[in-house]
Amino acid sequence: MPRLTKRLVESLEPKKKRYLIWDSLVPGFAVRVGRSGKLTYVLKYRLGGGGRAALQRWHTLGTHGAITVDEARSLASTRSAEVVKGGDPGGERQAARRAMTVSDLCERYLTDHAEPHKRPRSIAEDRRLIEKRILPALGASKVRDVAIEDIEQLHRSLRPTPYEANRTLALLSKMFSLAERWRLRPPLSNPCRQVRRFKERARERYLSPAELGQLGEQLSLLEADEEISEAAAAGIRLLLFSGCRVSEIRSLRWDEVDLEAGCLRLKESKTGEKIVYLPAPALEVLSSIPHHTPNPYVLVSGRTEGPLRNLNAPWYRLRERANLTDVRLHDLRHTFASFGAGAGFSLPVIGKMLGHTQPQTTQRYAHLAEDPVRQAVEHIGGTIAAAMKGKAGKVIELGRQRK
Repeated sequence: MPRLTKRLVESLEPKKKRYLIWDSLVPGFAVRVGRSGKLTYVLKYRLGGGGRAALQRWHTLGTHGAITVDEARSLASTRSAEVVKGGDPGGERQAARRAMTVSDLCERYLTDHAEPHKRPRSIAEDRRLIEKRILPALGASKVRDVAIEDIEQLHRSLRPTPYEANRTLALLSKMFSLAERWRLRPPLSNPCRQVRRFKERARERYLSPAELGQLGEQLSLLEADEEISEAAAAGIRLLLFSGCRVSEIRSLRWDEVDLEAGCLRLKESKTGEKIVYLPAPALEVLSSIPHHTPNPYVLVSGRTEGPLRNLNAPWYRLRERANLTDVRLHDLRHTFASFGAGAGFSLPVIGKMLGHTQPQTTQRYAHLAEDPVRQAVEHIGGTIAAAMKGKAGKVIELGRQRK
């Protein structure tokens, strides 16, 4: 058995099958000659002592040229010493090679968490963010190796779209929290935890009475000209009259409609089961919609099975005709709430109507709810000021009411 030297190694010729030349100095150390002539330094060792019960391992040290024969021999000696102490360098490398990637984590998140616990629309949005944002940036990275710098870089790259950047960060944070629970990362190692979210500017777009007039006029014209289907027109009117979310109206089923009680009894919504009380205009719309048996949905495409697939296309056509191109379908829900706030209804009442579970969600309408109060204050202040100048009108004494 020769001592491996640079001269000996470089003199080796490839054969039909790869072969090994062992070193005489370090047991288990050899150079492997591939069929292409590639020279690779390897270490062969056993776990569990000698005999048939011992487990044989191979550990690749490096290729000739990348490291010298002396460097490979020194590395082989170090790895052999680790084996004596109970280490397993080859097994550790195999484990690292098999370690879960972020792409694997995404699949497990969808299968084990999202699909059992989230609504289909939320799952679809998670899939979109995963495929569009997360996989291109982090998919090949090992879950255990992802650091805060990697998350910050991805988050920073999405700065032009702060809302999507923050949703991507929130999704990653959830996945890495689950990775800790599944023991794929150490406890309290979530790399998203210290990444600061971008500030989001809340969009507040409400239709004025004049704009509602434009919208109603054009909706009737488009419906009469059959440029918008009856189902789509009914859906848009229901959004305005109920304050419901688009998904709630589009997926509304007849068994959730209670015309006698004047309400919708939604079995599923973003916040779970809820009752939506309806005004007379909404009930009138529902009463005018034909029931296409056996299709269980209120809004349908002709007589095909399933719900109306798309409200966006007819909405884009309508808002273009009404010259309201900056208004989204979701803004009809905001409009419903804004009229309630403007009429003096309290924020808790508005939140109850919209199905909000958190008071802070309704807080965006606070400044609208203050308008009637401001008007009352102006009226009272003006009346008092006029009285002080001797121009008072009739004043009703406190504790007495005019009949």
